[in-house]
Amino acid sequence: MRQEGYIIEFHQVGAFVRVSAMDPVTLTEVTTMGPATALQADLARAAIRKLEFVLARRNADSSGGTTGEHK
Repeated sequence: MRQEGYIIEFHQVGAFVRVSAMDPVTLTEVTTMGPATALQADLARAAIRKLEFVLARRNADSSGGTTGEHK
């Protein structure tokens, strides 16, 4: 996780929780779902992993990297 941190939001929808994670620097946001019985810390970690994946992929794409490139 970066030093600046992320914004995490939880919204329960029935038996599930919708978790949004946002990077306040790039304004990139991702969403994931999990069971309402899961710990918020676990759901937050999953959302942050997804956000960091998206940010890393964007950085690789913008720097001309080959991450995810198919030939």
